Amino acid sequence: MCTFTPTKKAIMVEFDFSADFAKKMDSEDKLARFRSQFLFPQHNNKNVLYYTGNSLGLQPKRTQDYLQQELNDWGKYGVEGHFEAKNPWFSYHEILTDQMAKLVGATNKEVVAMNGLSVNLHLLLTTFFRPQGKRNKILCEAKAFPSDQYVLETHLKARGLNPEDHILEVWPNEGEVLIDDEKIIETIKTHGDEIACVMIGGVNYYSGQLFDMHKITEAAHQVGAICGFDLAHGAGNVELKLHDWNVDFAAWCSYKYLNSGPGSVSGVFIHEKHSQNSELPRLAGWWGHEKENRFLMEKGFQPIKSAEGWQLNNAPVFIMAPFKASLDIISEAGFENMVAKRKLLTNYLQFVIEEISNHATDVSFEIITPKDETKRGAQLSIYCHGKGKELFDYLMKNGVITDWREPNVIRMAPVPLYNSFEDIYQFGKILERAIQ
Repeated sequence: MCTFTPTKKAIMVEFDFSADFAKKMDSEDKLARFRSQFLFPQHNNKNVLYYTGNSLGLQPKRTQDYLQQELNDWGKYGVEGHFEAKNPWFSYHEILTDQMAKLVGATNKEVVAMNGLSVNLHLLLTTFFRPQGKRNKILCEAKAFPSDQYVLETHLKARGLNPEDHILEVWPNEGEVLIDDEKIIETIKTHGDEIACVMIGGVNYYSGQLFDMHKITEAAHQVGAICGFDLAHGAGNVELKLHDWNVDFAAWCSYKYLNSGPGSVSGVFIHEKHSQNSELPRLAGWWGHEKENRFLMEKGFQPIKSAEGWQLNNAPVFIMAPFKASLDIISEAGFENMVAKRKLLTNYLQFVIEEISNHATDVSFEIITPKDETKRGAQLSIYCHGKGKELFDYLMKNGVITDWREPNVIRMAPVPLYNSFEDIYQFGKILERAIQ
């Protein structure tokens, strides 16, 4: 028996590991029509069972049309496409703003699409990590995604600081995988006069744990620290209310749950209490300069009084077009509907894995992701006791695309726009065969 809450009223669903149950759920799924709008890799002339939207989302079919539009306009207008194109390139990033703001719970002045995720983290740290005296540390979760670790390490070195002295990591309790929110908050309180900035992955890439960003932000502010989040695994996956939570800054990629293609553009959030402050230090470029006098080409940087004031260069249209394609689909589907289905899909995946594990003899599966659906997104991270990498290889050879992370975790993320309940049932049957 599993419970999920798509609205304020809880709905009880009794799961069953059967083809009939899966088909029934798919027949009642109001998002089912979006599955046909994505391109699936093939295995033996059939769609693979794709569970790696947490690494790279599938391509929307309309992406080609969106890209072709910009190629056509480039050919038709040349440089004049900046103003004459169907979607003028001068302001292309602006057509992404409203939809992106709604996804992360922000105002339009608080978000902008620009650069890549790691680049943006460096830019944001330049502004928001301001060490002074004893308050000179950055707090982060232990074993953060390598990019975050490397960003923090090299950013500090570039500013003449020793990472060993200026990074404060919060570790799980001994024998545990997850980091309790309260431990993060207690660490912030304990070291409050030393912490200049908190920067945590809102959803942990390894465990799939969703941290309580609201409470962490409150704790950081209570000790006088700035608080920001890497939302690579959060944007398009979990409900976010960055403005209301009073988060100072955040950044995310768009190629995971936002389906905009490999290495695509990043998104940035800067709370309006900061984004409208022209005096904040930053690394600047031409496109962050006030639009009204940008083309005067004069000395003296005058930042746009919004998140756009952190832009360095004009919009990379050919990587923003796929992002627009995906955002349009998300708008049509309704993100609330996606969250409701995501909860149900992930709950069903958990049920199937546990059912099979309970009847297995030589292997067992331990889901390390929180069982509480309010403390996770789509992803389940699974310890495979008894098979490990061998099982991962078997799944891949049989058309199940999952994700392996050392030392012994298979990550799976059923994505509501293109995964189905029958997908999960079919995965379960393959998993049964794998452990026989």
